[in-house]
Amino acid sequence: MSNVPFSPGWDLERSPFHEGELAVQARVGVREKIDVTGRRAVRRYLTDQHREFFPLLPYVFIGSVDGQGRPWASVLFGAPGFVTPTSATTVSVRARPAYGDPLAETLSPGAEIALLGVQLHTRRRNRMIGMVGDASTDGFTIDVRQTLGVCPQYIQGREPVFMRDPLVVEPRPVHRTDRLDPTAQAIIARADTYFVASVDPREADGEARGADVSHRGGRPGFVRVDDATTLTAPEFVGNFLFNTLGNWQIDDRAGLLFLDFEGGDLVYVAARAEIIWDGPEVRAFAGAERLVR
Repeated sequence: MSNVPFSPGWDLERSPFHEGELAVQARVGVREKIDVTGRRAVRRYLTDQHREFFPLLPYVFIGSVDGQGRPWASVLFGAPGFVTPTSATTVSVRARPAYGDPLAETLSPGAEIALLGVQLHTRRRNRMIGMVGDASTDGFTIDVRQTLGVCPQYIQGREPVFMRDPLVVEPRPVHRTDRLDPTAQAIIARADTYFVASVDPREADGEARGADVSHRGGRPGFVRVDDATTLTAPEFVGNFLFNTLGNWQIDDRAGLLFLDFEGGDLVYVAARAEIIWDGPEVRAFAGAERLVR
């Protein structure tokens, strides 16, 4: 299926992680261990497993960056096959952003982008980062720069059903505000899942590092609404790669996406992230290794 005969890992001498990620790995005491893991798991192409996985999905999650440098997390959906790898380094996506989704403004040729595929009912997930190639009214392509299969911890088992044609963008009520209104607070307070976008805006070896998007999960209510402008969420034991926390060592901007799986509402949040490494507040969250505010 692929022109890659087997699946070697990272093929460059430099680390697959940037200094922000390496700093967090060192702080937690896993840098040497994760160097071995990263060189095996991080690749610069899609494996056959990736190329078989993504066409199975009826939804994917996107990380992008707007003109102000803010990362946003988004969701796209369609009939299985709407995300189709066409080579080991190119992916075709046939979908349009939902009405009001920031992706409608950030999606253009040359834009940095990340795509996370998650099967919520099987708990499988794989991620790619790269750059938008072509873009049209009905979709876009991704020139893949890096891929990673990530751990399935804290993925809540469910199989969402989307009720509209993904290529028909219907106007819906959109509420924009500088604080979380009661409706948004209620959606966040009962969420057991959210998606988080981050960005490293610098370049390495002549290419941008760009956007990232990741998943967070826990029991309903694991994200605490402190007030109308502040959220606090636990960081549990994960894969120790620290892609998101590592990006926040470089740029503390975050984009959060909460989905109301029952009612269909989406809450997009642009925020600044602060990591709370230890102390009584961390210990008050059962199972938390650290907190993000």
